[in-house]
Formats: sequence, structure tokens, C-alpha cells
Amino acid sequence: MSPTHTPRFPVQSSLRGVVISGISLLLAGCISLGGEAPEMLLTLTSSAASPAGPGASGPKENALLVEEPDAPQQIAVTRIPVQVDDSSVAYLKDAVWVERPARLFRRLLAETVRSKSGRLVMERDDPTIVPAEVLSGTLREFGYDAIGGNVTVTFDGIRTLADGTLETRRFTSRVADVEAEGVPVGAALNTAANDVAEQVADWLI
Repeated sequence: MSPTHTPRFPVQSSLRGVVISGISLLLAGCISLGGEAPEMLLTLTSSAASPAGPGASGPKENALLVEEPDAPQQIAVTRIPVQVDDSSVAYLKDAVWVERPARLFRRLLAETVRSKSGRLVMERDDPTIVPAEVLSGTLREFGYDAIGGNVTVTFDGIRTLADGTLETRRFTSRVADVEAEGVPVGAALNTAANDVAEQVADWLI
């Protein structure tokens, strides 16, 4: 398993040094189990996006299929989970993804690998192409920790080679000092997700 990666660009936080009892009060207006539609929707943007022009090319025997990762129920929704304590999870108020995080993360992975490797990367099955490799796995963590004031993205990757050989590895990234608001949490998750995607791309190249 790879050690936790911490990007060098922490987001400023108003939660630093606040005791747990104070966190509960601070989050009272920031988390919700329901409510009205948000004013904006969040998405993931690749920091390694390919430039405009011809796409990746190469022999189809070298193609990579990136499957949508599995995800536990608490992040298999379009809301951002908040770990309030060891046994309680709520959702950040007015913070909603345009799609499920697992689907957004698959696109981010595919774009990052495509940009860094130049190989043919597919995001859905094509009956005319048998991929040389398949990347699957589980998006284990993708949310906000209220006690620590940080976001964490953890992906358990499974690499299936053409001969059926399986390789597995865990990739984790954490961004500290994040304010418990939709925009900074979304930005921090985007940073952590890109860091994890870069790790995965380095693994596959």
C-alpha cells in the first residue's frame, strides 16, 4: 500500500484548534440530511487534461479500459459525506455533485492516464476492442472529516492484465485545514482526487 500523499496547497480552515464540542456547533448550519436544491453543482476537473487536437492513438492491443469504481453507500450519492464522529455521518449542506463521485472519478482517472501515457484509454466497453488492461477498484473514501478538518480520497485499484494477472494497490491523498463549506470542500476534494489520479497513472505507465 502506498503512503498517504498530502498536496502542498492546504485550504485555509476556521476549524483548526477547535474542540469537538465546538465543531458540532460550527457544523450545525453546514450539514444537512436533506433540504432545498443547491445554488451550484460541483464537479471534478483534471489538472492533466489533454490539449485540443488529435486524441490518443495506438494499437488496440495496448488499450486500457477504465471501469467505474465501486463505492460504499455513503458516497454512492451526489452529496458530500461529513464524518461527524466515529459513528455518525451527515451530508454537507448546499454541496451536490453533478454526478455520482465514482463516475466523476472514473473520468478523471481516464483523462489523467490518457494525458500522461498517450495510450488509448476507454471509459466504456467496446465490442470491437479487447483491452490489454482493465482498471477497476473501489473508491473507498471521498468526503470530509469534521473532527480533523480535512478531506480524504482513497482508491483501492485493481489492475487486470491481458494474461489474467491481478495487481492491487491503495492510493490515498488528504488535504488539511479545509473550511466546512461547499466550495472549499469541493475544491479540496478536486485537489486530492487529482493527486490520487496522478499516483494511479504513474502505476499504470
